[in-house]
Amino acid sequence: MNLLLTGANGFVGRRLAIALESNPDINLTTIIRRSVEVRFNNVIVVQGIDANTDWSEAVKGQNIILHAAARTHIMKDDAANSMAKYHRINVEGTLNLARQAATVGVTRFVFISSIKVNGETTEIGVPFTADDIPKPIDNYGISKWEAEQGLLQLAADTGMEVVIIRPPMVYGPNAKGNFAKLGALLAKGVPLPLATVKNRRSFVAIDNLIDLIITCIDHPKAANQIFLASDGHDLSTPELLNRMATAMGRDAKLFPLPSRLISVAASLVGKKDEANRLLTSLQVDITKTRDVLNWSPVIDVEEGLQRCFGKNEQG
Repeated sequence: MNLLLTGANGFVGRRLAIALESNPDINLTTIIRRSVEVRFNNVIVVQGIDANTDWSEAVKGQNIILHAAARTHIMKDDAANSMAKYHRINVEGTLNLARQAATVGVTRFVFISSIKVNGETTEIGVPFTADDIPKPIDNYGISKWEAEQGLLQLAADTGMEVVIIRPPMVYGPNAKGNFAKLGALLAKGVPLPLATVKNRRSFVAIDNLIDLIITCIDHPKAANQIFLASDGHDLSTPELLNRMATAMGRDAKLFPLPSRLISVAASLVGKKDEANRLLTSLQVDITKTRDVLNWSPVIDVEEGLQRCFGKNEQG
């Protein structure tokens, strides 16, 4: 099987490429942005991904495309021009690649989207499902939704199969963003005012997401479907912090403070979005993913966090 992977220099793409290169049945070609990042066997360097990118050499002879490259969510992005940037890369760039792929006979296009297509928050006990009406709020989520719509229409028009995967926050060794910031605070023993936060959030370990993506490469029932990803076990923020600390061999120093006060204080210092991710709920129902694909997460939360912070992982 000839397989093309974009975004091989990213957090998900890098781990996915390593897994795919170890499979003797897959002839992998990776797409990266800078030649200094070359670490795989068959590599194509592109300067950018947009409506004008020429993919003719990359897609020729490929059976499957895994599209993990994207302009990712950026905190405090410049609202004046961020939508244009997201649209250029995530929508126009994605659909340009997919059209060229369909033209040369690629049979399946797997798109790594985001749970932000569903929305930003849920009520406790009312998780997002793959069949919900999308309600993206920020520019990143909107761009992913627009790309999904274009891909599904392209599938209907050309017969090329499309598979869409929407993960929530992905964690693993060397993860960045809020997860890395929380890990650093716990490692330093910083007291955090989150002991009484009563929310529920879904996460997905990088190993679980990689296994799901690989399952979708050739699973016959995955064609033209949307799947949500998670570890299948939701945590409150204090539960997450305590489990992270346990994996580090430490105690989380949590103390109680009303969520309303945390939110107000965070707004005053320009950290409202970060605080919302710690205080609100975002639950994901992976029943469809389990049932259609006969798939289950390969590791649990404890193992996922141990792989992030355990002594063997920390070197």
